[in-house]
Amino acid sequence: MNNAPIGVFDSGVGGLSVLLEIRQALPDESLLYVADSGHVPYGEKSPEQIRERSRNIARFLIDQGAKALVVACNTATAAAVAELREIHGLPIIGMEPAVKPAAQATRSGVVGVLATTGTLQSARFAALLDRFAGSVRVVTQPCPGLVELIEQGELNSDRVKGLLHRYTEPLLAAGCDTLILGCTHYPFVRRTLSAMLPAEVTLIDTGAAVARQLQQRLVALAMSAAGPARPGRFWSSGDPEALRRALPALWGKPGVVELLPV
Repeated sequence: MNNAPIGVFDSGVGGLSVLLEIRQALPDESLLYVADSGHVPYGEKSPEQIRERSRNIARFLIDQGAKALVVACNTATAAAVAELREIHGLPIIGMEPAVKPAAQATRSGVVGVLATTGTLQSARFAALLDRFAGSVRVVTQPCPGLVELIEQGELNSDRVKGLLHRYTEPLLAAGCDTLILGCTHYPFVRRTLSAMLPAEVTLIDTGAAVARQLQQRLVALAMSAAGPARPGRFWSSGDPEALRRALPALWGKPGVVELLPV
């Protein structure tokens, strides 16, 4: 059981940013990844639609032998992680925007959040603000269209730069000096975004923290793998060839991608 794989899923390629952090923190673990690109973006879908997709994908990954799941999507975590934990008895790690570390890091007292509409409208995000924002002013910005461009491999195009400029301008005008990347797709445009922002603006995402949390859960449950890790396995509900082409740039190595049968 210890050498069973870890299943990770996202609405598309964004969760690969989390998968990279897991590979770095847990090199002995074998990894399964599902990109639900046939249903991207989750941020504009209803909570019930997201829960249905999450249930189906979780069951698929468990059927592939996963010993733990990572919901590598802020929107899916907000909509579905509680239900998945009720249904399944294995460790399930979710994502959430890094409100606590951002509130601790800000010097101006203003934190900006770039995220999907679904994440920003969720009760889970509201609870995060209640718990951790304190006296810090949190300014939110939904980013429609950005996930779709990243899915198409546009990480530094004029269209991506145009959206990033439009979405960060009101946050900078509000005085924020700390920006939360509240979607797992957004770290892939981190370099582009950093080049556009003033040097004093700090960017924060949660991929590394999720990998650490997963590691701690596996150690606590005596479920860590002894290695060596098997090659990663990948599925897409969209065009498998599109994910295969994206892997060298986003995952750092090629891989075989199969069509997701759910």
